[in-house]
Amino acid sequence: MLQATPLTEGWILRHEGEALPAVVPGCVHTDLLAAGVIPDPFLGLGEREVAWVGRREWTYETDLAPSDGHEQTDLVFDGLDTVAEIRLDGQLLGRTRNMHRSYRFDVTGMAGRLSVRFVSAYAEAEAVRGQLGERPGAYAEPYQYLRKMACSFGWDWGPTLVTAGIWRPVRIERWSTARIARVRPLVSVEQGVGVVELAVEVERARVEAPLTVEAVVGGVRARAAIDKASGAVRLEVPEARLWWPRGYGEQPLYEVELTLLHEDGPLDVWRRRIGFRTVELDRSADEHGTGFCLVVNGERIFARGVNWIPDDVFPSRITRERYRERLGQAAAAGVDLVRVWGGGIYESEDFYDACDESGLLVWQDFPFACAAYPEEQPLRGEVEAEARENVVRLMPHPSLVLWNGNNENLWGFRDWGWEGRLAGDSWGEGYYLGLLPRVVAELDPTRPYTAGSPWSGSWEHHPNDPAHGTHHSWEVWNRLDYAAYRSEVPRFVAEFGWQAPPAHATLRRALAGEELAADSPGMLHHQKAEDGNGKLRRGLERYFAFPEGDFDRWHYLTQVNQARAVAAGIEHWRSHWPVCAGTVVWQLNDCWPVTSWAAVDGDGREKPLYHELRRLYADRLLTVRGRVVAVVNQAGEEWAGVLRLRRMSVEGAVLGEAELGFRAGRRAVAEVPVPDELEPAGPKEFLVADADGLRALHFPSPDREIPYPRPEFDVTVAPGAVTVTARTLVRDLLLQADRLHPAARADRGLVTLLPGERVTIGVTGWETPDPDAARSALYCMEPAS
Repeated sequence: MLQATPLTEGWILRHEGEALPAVVPGCVHTDLLAAGVIPDPFLGLGEREVAWVGRREWTYETDLAPSDGHEQTDLVFDGLDTVAEIRLDGQLLGRTRNMHRSYRFDVTGMAGRLSVRFVSAYAEAEAVRGQLGERPGAYAEPYQYLRKMACSFGWDWGPTLVTAGIWRPVRIERWSTARIARVRPLVSVEQGVGVVELAVEVERARVEAPLTVEAVVGGVRARAAIDKASGAVRLEVPEARLWWPRGYGEQPLYEVELTLLHEDGPLDVWRRRIGFRTVELDRSADEHGTGFCLVVNGERIFARGVNWIPDDVFPSRITRERYRERLGQAAAAGVDLVRVWGGGIYESEDFYDACDESGLLVWQDFPFACAAYPEEQPLRGEVEAEARENVVRLMPHPSLVLWNGNNENLWGFRDWGWEGRLAGDSWGEGYYLGLLPRVVAELDPTRPYTAGSPWSGSWEHHPNDPAHGTHHSWEVWNRLDYAAYRSEVPRFVAEFGWQAPPAHATLRRALAGEELAADSPGMLHHQKAEDGNGKLRRGLERYFAFPEGDFDRWHYLTQVNQARAVAAGIEHWRSHWPVCAGTVVWQLNDCWPVTSWAAVDGDGREKPLYHELRRLYADRLLTVRGRVVAVVNQAGEEWAGVLRLRRMSVEGAVLGEAELGFRAGRRAVAEVPVPDELEPAGPKEFLVADADGLRALHFPSPDREIPYPRPEFDVTVAPGAVTVTARTLVRDLLLQADRLHPAARADRGLVTLLPGERVTIGVTGWETPDPDAARSALYCMEPAS
């Protein structure tokens, strides 16, 4: 039977004659941090002080003991970052140049000193650029010239920390006769029967040994012979329970076990969990353009999505527990789709396992982002090898529903001046429209593929045409106010968002000792977007009097503006289902403490946007759209009730009201016209719409024009709770719980109270409730000064 022994002990990191203890899996930066050689690059200006690390060579070493009792011994690396030379007892085993692949070396009969020497990723990238020629990209760093996590070279939300190391597990595998080299599971549903077809490849130590495989799933067992190096076995599971996205049903998972046998003795075992479901991508043309709608088990899905970036710039630090915490936050916010963005990595099995269990659909980008990528060697072979490996690796996961060729590269070719600069040079089109769809069609025909995001479906339309396929809405934020979201109805919005700084406690930890200001040195260093602070300011000034010199007020208002911006988009687009079939917010998470578009900051704290997503992505939503109230019902049953409309003054008077019946079908939208007499007139009035405990508010004027009363409210505290009772209109009340204690969390974000209304905010991690402290951590809209 194959025996696997992890190689985690005894590693050292060598550099210029010095030896430091090393942790494997890990990376150079984390080892240097642990040894106290470098400062924490996440704190203050520390990133600048460690830039040299990415431009040096590094070597990992350990001793490999001799092995016996088996015919074959393999050294297996699940991931090497990135350009490495592997030697055992001085003998060259091989060279690598791809972070996204695994590697296996035959070390039968060998022992001695194992060394893995990493060349600087910069040196490799610059050498490839010199060989193949310059290619344009969104950033000056040379990330498109090697197969490595692009965002380790920095992004508009991330630091430039170019890593090296043995970033995924390494082990010794000992085996005899034969081993399982690859299993490709095709999982389908045919007339209520779950079908599993397992294509098996084996590696042999004995060429003539008769081999069979036996597979078991859901109590069904089947056997098949292995002919030389391959074979296949098919199993049918009657009345298989379907796996559903969260909110649509349950997520039953079936254990599949495949055993390789020789003379009825086991040689190797492959185990995975699968789920039975069907998935299609409806790209039909209609009177609105070209659709883009995921269909799971025959049910059309409005995707309530978030974009996912690597949760740490040092991915080896992301544990199973951390994946589950972050993805649990997504699920708790009503998210049902997570897009794994193309500037990152193919995530670990822990990520996809968590998505399988929680019903989070996964849209998986191939790792290409915001650049022209050469299609010649040495890159082309690496691209195909990594695609083939990762498609097969991730196939068992029912949560995976879409393969996407790249992020923004087709759009970049058309709109970012690339075409003229390339002058006919390759730039990646052959990957996205040729190689990758062929690989997916060959290996994983059960899932749809799209060439890119954004992508209109063909060159007949602009790549980012909102009427065709996927759309990235970045004119808003970069140039336009978020009110512009309401000017169009894209078929599927795969990226959009608005920035805000991280939580106060996150800033205090990352910028300890600094007097915080929007433009203080640390704040500017932890703002990576081009003119990011300028865009934040212009976004605020459209609605508020800018709080010059008041950091706390600036911090609060930027959080409010982020939540309002995203709400403007999602409410509008959800109300136009089924023309629009999904929104994928940029972004769920951060990889370090930074001002960014994230809903959850780099320390894992939820911004107000996160709590707003819980409202926006709930099954049922009310929103005021022009002169109608849209009643959005994504639940599986009809929603019928009474809508109460009130025209109110900011002083709290009811100026008019009505009760109107509504009926919204399952997974449908109904529209209720607002009577003319209830339309708010001028900045002193607003509209309130209530139904079944849900509320929509419409203020027709920007805050700077609204004569808010000075907010008055009472605060009481109890263990685990802060209760606020309003005596006036209190708009966008926010308890910043982390100001009470860094470990404190609130269970809700922004809330607007009418006079006499009360809200109780749950608080965890605050051991000594104090009304004065609670009041000092409460922020809301105030009269313009």
